[in-house]
Amino acid sequence: MSDLTAKRGAVPAVKKALFLVFHIGSERFALKATEVAEVLPRLPLKPIAHAPSWVAGIFAHRGALVPVIDLSALTFGAAAQARTSTRLVLVNYQPQPWLEARRLGLILEQATDTLRCDPAEFQPYGLNNRQAPYLGPVREDALGLMQWIGVNEVLTDDVRALLFSAELSL
Repeated sequence: MSDLTAKRGAVPAVKKALFLVFHIGSERFALKATEVAEVLPRLPLKPIAHAPSWVAGIFAHRGALVPVIDLSALTFGAAAQARTSTRLVLVNYQPQPWLEARRLGLILEQATDTLRCDPAEFQPYGLNNRQAPYLGPVREDALGLMQWIGVNEVLTDDVRALLFSAELSL
């Protein structure tokens, strides 16, 4: 059998993606690894006056100021626990495709595992949670449900205008 014949009869390979898995309390969540720029230990932050309580602060990283969101506080109203596995994850934040991606820090608990799977395994969960548009589809496995976080939907327009310069507020 020729290589061409073998390729025609082959089942197309499933396109798998890599995800960073983390927890908020006992719940599991995932970020697509292509959105992750860097994983750092938890670092000291400078608070931002008059920002929502889930805005953890800012820090200087490689010559740029990076705003940081506590995803636990944003999602469930309780700050992330200070654990050795709590990480400061820098993500590529690009709320609109025509804007340049900027760095945004996310404080994530137990951000130490990865998962490789077909993104199609994450399915809509049927709720229209307008207060949390970043909560995406869910995937079920032997450990229960895991929810995909949409990085570009994490910030509201008001908070984006507070944390980033005017070009991201368009």
